[in-house]
Amino acid sequence: MSKLNFQAMSQKELHDYVLTHRDDQEAFYTYIDKLHVEGNWIEMLPLESLQDLENYPEFTKRFRNESKP
Repeated sequence: MSKLNFQAMSQKELHDYVLTHRDDQEAFYTYIDKLHVEGNWIEMLPLESLQDLENYPEFTKRFRNESKP
């Protein structure tokens, strides 16, 4: 079996692969590296309640924009 080229995969392809191959650490770390490079995630502390989301307006704005058809 030939080795997959994770670097050549799109973020979506790699995301789907990681979800179906959760034990593949190389794929997981490549996916995380892509997230950092593309800079499209928001880091935040763990929430203790839904009201804590009010402290992250950029997150809720992005979530609302992505959920619109």
